This record gives sequence, structure tokens and C-alpha cells, in this order.
Amino acid sequence: MKFSAIVIAAAAMASGVNAFSVNSRAASIAVRNTAMKMSAATDVDTKAALAQAANEARGLAMDSIAAAASGHMGLPLGAAEIGATLYGSAMQYNAAEPEWINRDRFILSAGHGSMFIYSWLNIAGYELPMDEVKNFRQHNSMTPGHPEFPNSEHSTPGIESTTGPLGQGVANAVGFAASEKMAEARYNTEDHKIFDHHIYALAGDGCFQEGVSAEAAAFAAHEKLDNLIVFYDANEVTLDKMAEYTQSEDILKRYEAYGWEVYDIDGHDLDAVGEAVEAAKASNNGKPKFIKCNTIIGKGMEETEGTNAAHGEAGVPYVDNAKKNIGLPVEEKWYVSDETRDFFKGVQDKNSATYAAWEETYAAWAEANPDLATELTNAVEDNVPSAEEMIKALPATEAGAEATRVSGNKTIQDIAKLVPHYISGSADLHGSCRNYIEDGGNFGTGFDKTYAGRNLYFGIREHAMGSIMNGFAYHGLFKVSGSTFAVFVDYFRPTIRVAALAELNRVSYILTHDSIGVGEDGPTHQPVETVSGLRVFPNLDVWRPSDAEETVAAFVSSVTHKEGPTALIFSRQNMDQNDAVDYMERREGSLKGAYVAKKETEDLDLIILATGSEVQHALKAAADLPGARVVSMPCMSAYERQSDEYKESVLPSACTKRIAMEAGVSGLWYKYASKVVGVDRFGFSAPGDIVMTELGMTPENLSEQIASMN
Repeated sequence: MKFSAIVIAAAAMASGVNAFSVNSRAASIAVRNTAMKMSAATDVDTKAALAQAANEARGLAMDSIAAAASGHMGLPLGAAEIGATLYGSAMQYNAAEPEWINRDRFILSAGHGSMFIYSWLNIAGYELPMDEVKNFRQHNSMTPGHPEFPNSEHSTPGIESTTGPLGQGVANAVGFAASEKMAEARYNTEDHKIFDHHIYALAGDGCFQEGVSAEAAAFAAHEKLDNLIVFYDANEVTLDKMAEYTQSEDILKRYEAYGWEVYDIDGHDLDAVGEAVEAAKASNNGKPKFIKCNTIIGKGMEETEGTNAAHGEAGVPYVDNAKKNIGLPVEEKWYVSDETRDFFKGVQDKNSATYAAWEETYAAWAEANPDLATELTNAVEDNVPSAEEMIKALPATEAGAEATRVSGNKTIQDIAKLVPHYISGSADLHGSCRNYIEDGGNFGTGFDKTYAGRNLYFGIREHAMGSIMNGFAYHGLFKVSGSTFAVFVDYFRPTIRVAALAELNRVSYILTHDSIGVGEDGPTHQPVETVSGLRVFPNLDVWRPSDAEETVAAFVSSVTHKEGPTALIFSRQNMDQNDAVDYMERREGSLKGAYVAKKETEDLDLIILATGSEVQHALKAAADLPGARVVSMPCMSAYERQSDEYKESVLPSACTKRIAMEAGVSGLWYKYASKVVGVDRFGFSAPGDIVMTELGMTPENLSEQIASMN
């Protein structure tokens, strides 16, 4: 039999035993005088209402999944009491104002159980009509198969992040928690506290088996994110087998070792869940909270509950019997009782009163701190100067030959001044990637860090970095960039995909050491397929600038682009500046994705396309070719968004003799050229100039290839 930590603590205390002197998993509960009578302990009527709501949420999930003949029934049935506690008593939210900046956030990391959150959003009074609940997993519905952050395809109020890839939501929650800590530090004052909310996540075995959650958990504990509360739906089941088939660790000890405060409770006991949540919220001890909720997957459906068959839609044939067993009317689909509606009307009234009180505090804060209020409004609304304004505000770089990572280091300082809510971080490579914001301070606790710092040190945790950055973006206050070497992007590629899918324009990636020009480190560190591999993502702009002025444009685009994230690809090696073209012309042309970097002086008979470090080679190869035009194309996707007229002016269709050059795989360039000088193999260890020469990245080889086209 599974007991709540409260019951265990009570028995131990009654017998005069220090229950947690050896095992401190629930010590935080036992040591507080309020252990047995928490402020939110449910009275009999409230407990009955929550229990009824839990069963009705189960019914909504069963009916929707049965109607769709698709979905995952196990979690919504097994974790219903957690949902009842959060939406019925524990969470700070206002369904009528779903974007309230001081609301608690709930992230369903186990996104396959999406009917869990859709059911509770409807019951809690969000603008998610029952017709949309009935339309689960159907085209253009507000209830897609996995939760999707509001974007051009879906807008479901109350969905805080796009989840489905397991583990991502846990790591996203760490980003939310870090963002909230930063907001507290930057905007709260001694007289007014406008940020003080908590971040909740619900996850299952799959989330904790995925390595990204471990990386993020270590970061969260190290930076003492005690505003984070993670529920572990410990139902002892994975998809293929019972969980014991693939795991045998003591997860509580693992999280204790990270530095989390852990709880072990019966996830179906409303008192236990409520008391654990209140204890976790009250414990401001610098430790994130991990609540292991021992549950029965598919609870209420006796034919499948407690087995791996309960995970998906295998229980559909048994829905009517299950509804009968938990006291729901079989003949009425999508049933929510008047009693439950009335109870949650009371919850809404209480939450509205909390919101109204906060509004008064906010108004007083804004009056006392007008500059901070303007800054916060701009952060929430993501107000930034236009791209045109930005490129005109920044002086000419007047750079000599330099690496674009060096150009980027200069530019990020200007961007940080123009956009106060811009922050940056690195996976232990600030010194190499050059994206440190000077005078920005460092984020976190201990050493020289504060929560107001604009530079994040993620450690060697690229996967977590990507997910945490997404969490910052979902939280809706800061624009965040993160850096590593381009070749390591595959460590966090899944997070880039989600950022692109969710259209997170607040996220950008600074990826340096962009090609075989890396040299001596060898093929393990020389990306050849990486840049093209990023270009194929929908909604992701990939910039590979050729000089300092193009780098300015790329950075400006990364903070002004509205449709998705941006990847900035910078070189390690020095590159020439194309000073033959005015600096503003280069910036304006770059913002359009491609422009004429050298115009022909006679009738046009050849177009040379290039990007990044290869533009300098194209310019040299074209120097003695009066009929040759050089087109610099720092961003293919930005170019594709231009008008047909502009694209024709850059790449006239009448000129079919075209050659492209890039120190990477050649495939994507055939869209624009009939011949490509690329690198369709891995590199080797040698000085960068030798690698470049041996693999054909020289103006001489480009000239030879052009000659072969005649």
C-alpha cells in the first residue's frame, strides 16, 4: 500500500521518532509546524468537489480519445488528482486573463497526455469551448494531438509550451523558472513585488529517462531555482513494457544528489497532493522541488489500469464501463456537472480577486517606477526598434580582416544596448564564441552571479541550453541567445526544431567555428553538413555573413524577425571586408537575404553565388571577369521572402550560367546554380588554410571551375 509523506510523518512524530533523520526525502514537510494542517489542506466539501472534478476530467479524456479513436488515455486518468489540485486550489492564475504576467505556469512535459490539460482548461474556465474538446486531434481544432504553444496554426489559451518530445517540458520549465527569477531581480522593488509566481511541470518516466531532463535538473539545482515544482507521474509503466524492464534507479536519490528537495506521495490522495504542493511553494530554501506522485496509469478503467496497455487508446472499448465505475453517466458524453461548474466559478472568483489585487500593486509600481514600467512593457510586447532603424543607429564597423565571431562580439554589445530585454548565454564557450555581454553581469547564485545578470553559463549542457532558452521564450519576457560551436548543434537540434515549430522569435543561436576552416581540431570539429542541415528547418532563419557589415545585419535580423528563431553562423578564421560596397548598402542588401556584392561591368554572362567566408573568393575570382556578377547570399530563407521583382533583380532568370561556392555540402545550392563548388566529404586535421586549399575553397579553384563551364 502506498502512503503519503504526511501520513508517514504523522505516525513517526506520534511515536517520538525523527522520521527523516536517515532519509530526508520529505524532511521539509516533517520539520514544519504546519505539517499536519497546511493552509491549503482541503476541507470536506472542497475535497469532495475536487474528487468529483477529477473523475469528470477523466470522463472528458475518455470521451475525446474514444471519439478520435486516437490519443493517450493513461496519463489523464492516472494524474487527475494532480490536475484537480493545481487548477482547483494550488495555482495562481486567471482564466479570463490567460496572459497575466504573474500567473503560475503549468507545463505538461508528458505532452502525449494532452487530454489532461485540455480537460482542465475547459473545466477551469479558459476560452476552450467544449466543442473544441470534442474536436480533439482534428484538423484546425484548438486541441491538437500534443500541446502547441500559440502560433500561426493554433492558439489555445492556457498552453504554455509545445511539448511531446519527452523531457523537453521538464527542461523548458527550468527556463521558465530562470526567467521568473530574472524578472523578480530586474523588476521587483522593496515597495512593490510584481513577480512571485511558481512554475509547475508534470512528467513521466520517459521524460526522466531522456538525458535533457538530467542536464536541466543539474542546472536548476546549481542555480537554486526554488520556484520550480516538478511532478513525477510515477505509474511504473512505459510504452513497450513495465518501467522496471528498463530502469532500476532510485530517482529520488538521484534528484536529491542534484540538490533538489524531494517528496514521495500517493498521487491519488488529494490531501497528500495538496499538502505537498503547499509545502513546496512555502519552501524558499534554494532547492527546486521534485514530487514523486505514485499513481496508477489509466485509473478507473479496470481492464487496462496499471498496465502498459493503458498508455494509449487501447482502453477505448472499455470507456462506458469505466465511466460507470467512477460514477459518471454513461449515456451523456463529455459530462461536467453543474456542481463542478459552480465550484470552479468560485475558484475563478477567488483568482479574479487575486488578480485585481495584483493589478493595484502593479499600478502603484508603474507609477513609482515609470522607466522600469516602460522597459517591462517593451519586454512583454517584445517591442524593439525596426531593422531599418537599428542598422542606421549602428556606426560603420570600419573593420579590417577579422573573423565574424569577432565582428559578432562587437555587434552584440550594441544590440544589448538597443534591446534591454536581450540576454545571452553559452555552453561553456563564451571565450570562443565571443557572445558575452559586457557589463551585463552573470546570471545565477554564488560567485559573482545574481539573478539580474544578462549572461547565462549553461555549462557543457547544449541540449538543456536549447530547451532552457525555449523556456525563456515561452515565459514571454526576454529575448535569449545561446552559443556553442556549430558542429555541436546536433546536441540540441531537437530543441531548435521545437523552437521553429512554435515560432519562437525570441530565440537565437550563435554558432561559431563554422566550417573546415576550423583546421587543426580536425573533422570532429569541422562542420560540413551542419549549416545546410539547419537551413532545411521551416521557420528558422540561418545567417552566414561574409564580413562585419553583414554580421551587423544578421544580428539585427535575429532580434527583429517575427516568424521564428534565428541561427547566426560565424567563422573562427579572419575574412576580408568587401569595402568596395558601401557599408549601408551591404547591411540593407543583407537584410533581404541576398544582394549584388559586385556588379558586372559588361553584359551579364555569369553569376557567382557565395556565402560566408567564400564571398571573398568569389570577389577575387570575378575581378577579371567583366561580365560576372557576384551575389552574396547570407540567408536563403530571408531571400525567399522577398518579392519576385527583387529576386529577379538579384538573380535574373535570363542568366542561367551560375556557379555557387560554400565550404559545406553542396545540395541546397543547386536551387540557384547549375554548378556548385562545395565540400561533400569530411575534412581532416591540419592548419585551416591548408584544409581549405586541399578541399578547393580558394579563388584559384573557383576560377578553374568557372573556366570549365565555358
